[in-house]
Amino acid sequence: MNARFIGAACAILAIATPAVAHGPGDVVMPHFEHAIPNIPGKTLTALVVDYPPGGASVPHTHADSAFIFAYVLSGEIESKVNDGRIQRYDAGESWYEPPAARHLVSRNASKTKPAKLLAVFVANSEEKALTTAAEESNTAERKQ
Repeated sequence: MNARFIGAACAILAIATPAVAHGPGDVVMPHFEHAIPNIPGKTLTALVVDYPPGGASVPHTHADSAFIFAYVLSGEIESKVNDGRIQRYDAGESWYEPPAARHLVSRNASKTKPAKLLAVFVANSEEKALTTAAEESNTAERKQ
């Protein structure tokens, strides 16, 4: 992991804006958004997702142009993207999600400890909805 990136992520956490509810079991806190000067039409957006013990995000789809880098800040996160299997990530581990990904499972793996995730999006600047709730038929995936 690049030390400059981790330093930037810590700086982002220090300038946090108010948290907003995202789903029944998570809180999403926007931290940073900036146009990328050397890539016209692209914006970098960083969010922190706080999961209480047993908390989960609703299944969702990411924007058509959004490439996502996810990094577990604390705790353990379970994630299922597209047709992949559910994977578990510990603090310090990361993964990526391709544009237009279906994020069917995103949850705290622990029923007793909180977890925190940094999500960094690179997307078309005009795409403001980075996530859209998925159809109800996917809710069974979350309960696995």
